[in-house]
Amino acid sequence: MDYQRIIDRYYPEDNQLRYILLTHSRLVCLRALKICDAHPELGMDRRFIEEAAMLHDIGICRCNAPGIYCFGTEPYICHGRIGAAMLREEGFEAHARVCERHTGAGLTKEEILRQNLPLPHQDFLPETMEEKVICYADKFYSKTHPEREKDYGHALRSIAKFGSEGAERFKEWTLIFEPENVKK
Repeated sequence: MDYQRIIDRYYPEDNQLRYILLTHSRLVCLRALKICDAHPELGMDRRFIEEAAMLHDIGICRCNAPGIYCFGTEPYICHGRIGAAMLREEGFEAHARVCERHTGAGLTKEEILRQNLPLPHQDFLPETMEEKVICYADKFYSKTHPEREKDYGHALRSIAKFGSEGAERFKEWTLIFEPENVKK
C-alpha cells in the first residue's frame, strides 16, 4: 500500500488543510511507532501502524470544520466513518477500521445514543492492538494546533469531557503502552 498516493489523491493542493493533515498524522504515526518499537511483546504490525496512522484522518476533507480549513458538508464527528468509506473504496478494510474506530477513545453504541451523535447506532471501539495504539497516540495531538504535543493530563482531560467510558479506555491503554505516564 502506498499511503502517500492516497493522501495525494484526496489532498492534491499544497494548502493549510494538507499541512494540518500531514503534520498531525506524522506525529501520531511517530508516537504509535515508538510505542510499537518499545513493546515487541505485543506483536504489533509496524508497517500497518505506519500506514493506518498516516491515513486515520483521511476523511476530514469532506467535513465542515472551518477552524482547521475543512470546508466540506458533513459534521466533523463523521470524519472517521467518511475516511473508512474512502479507504474501503480503495480496498483497504483493515485501514478503514482504524478510521472509524479512532474517534475519542472509540465510541460505544450507548455513547452515540446518549450524545445523539450523527453516527450509526453501533459500537466503534478499537479492537486490535494496532487500532488501540493509533487511537491512543492520536489523543496527544490536535488538528487545531498540529505541532503541539499534549501531555498525558491534557490528553486525558480532553477525552473525559465526552464521558468517563472513553477516559477509562484511555487509562487502560496507558498502562499497556506508556505506564510511566500514569504517575504524571
